[in-house]
Amino acid sequence: MKTLYLECSMGAAGDMLMAALYELLEDKAGFLAAMNGLDLPGVRVEAQKAVTCGIAGTHMAVTVHGREEEEPPAPEELPHAHSRREEPCHLHEHGHSHHPEHKHCRQHVHDHAHLHSHEHRQAHEHAHEHGCGGAHHHASPGYIAGLIDSLPLPEEVRAHARSVYEAIARAEAKAHGCPVADVHFHEVGALDAVADVTGVCYALYLLQPERIVVSPIQVGSGAVRCAHGVMPVPAPATANLLEGVPIYGGSVQGELCTPTGAALLAHFAQQFGPMPMMTPQGVGVGVGSKTFPQANCVRAFLGEAGEEADGEILELVCNLDDMTPEALSFACARLLEEGALDVYTTPGTMKKGRPGWVLTALCPPGREAELARAVFRHTATNGLRVRRCGKYFLTPGAGQVQTQWGPVGLKLARGCGVTHVKPEFDDAAALAQANGLPFDTVWKAALAQLGLHPEEGEVR
Repeated sequence: MKTLYLECSMGAAGDMLMAALYELLEDKAGFLAAMNGLDLPGVRVEAQKAVTCGIAGTHMAVTVHGREEEEPPAPEELPHAHSRREEPCHLHEHGHSHHPEHKHCRQHVHDHAHLHSHEHRQAHEHAHEHGCGGAHHHASPGYIAGLIDSLPLPEEVRAHARSVYEAIARAEAKAHGCPVADVHFHEVGALDAVADVTGVCYALYLLQPERIVVSPIQVGSGAVRCAHGVMPVPAPATANLLEGVPIYGGSVQGELCTPTGAALLAHFAQQFGPMPMMTPQGVGVGVGSKTFPQANCVRAFLGEAGEEADGEILELVCNLDDMTPEALSFACARLLEEGALDVYTTPGTMKKGRPGWVLTALCPPGREAELARAVFRHTATNGLRVRRCGKYFLTPGAGQVQTQWGPVGLKLARGCGVTHVKPEFDDAAALAQANGLPFDTVWKAALAQLGLHPEEGEVR
């Protein structure tokens, strides 16, 4: 199985991930040409040779109007009284040169109580220097999604990039305590982050790994100083993005994992843990710009690994012979709402020849006790069995095709040398209803756009 392992012992940032993946590509020049042909205003991507603690790698320089983000001063170097130029921004001691996605809630427009925006000053300078008339321009998540949709990249790449940005917006909204719709990205400062996100998504599209495994992520330690006080590491939005992800602090002072890096890793990782047994066929090194006593880089290993279970799943099973079909259907629906991955029933013959049902609910290991209580609450069973199973799964994805009546979303799944693709039922049904057509007419039209016959549901 073609496996990508990302080693994040010094955290991760979007540009470092892009640089590490870039080193694994066969057509490096073609990748850079595609990135610089995206027509992002004033953005240029350049791969630069770099060395960290004697390890050679690549630093991916993403510039906006010819300027790359500068490292902020360390906390001890910050003045006690901020100058007017420094007041609007939070100055972080980041371990990498990255391009964070400046954002805030509308109610914070004037006091600029932002997170992750040490390039905010630079973004404002860009706005002044490039015809923004001194005004601060901000972009909503919808604007960023529209910008991504306009990029000349495959739909699969754009779909992943949109999902990553949606996760960032949700994390920022939670950190700020405001609705997602009120989260705004700084229009200029966000452009380099868009390049980072789309660059990583596009590189993964070109590499086509069947499985992505990520090491536990070092987030740094201590605190970072900002204009309005001192913020703990990991910063709030980064912590929100890393919920459910194995992380650790370590002895390195400062913020090592950025929001962009956290969002990308959380989105693409299928498994977290040590490097699996594999035969590497390429190693990529993405280098950050700041110097530490240890190598400041992300390493990407691409190679072949033996087929093995992708993780663990639980089956909660019980026999039922005293529930009506309607009550059982209601129970299955409630279990799905309460976190079951899937619920199904199979007919069986119970004691004394009574007809009944075997109910099976699938759930992740961490939800076992919670879902067991839900089974007892919604069914008539007095006991259930738990089976722990290894599982294999294909990597899910999304896409879209255009029919003569409108777009139809696609469900994609890849892995084990196989690609499955299927139109979204709800999209096809909505178009059929809106245009007074039989469902099969729209469904077959969507399949035809994929080059499939109506009886086929996958591409290999």
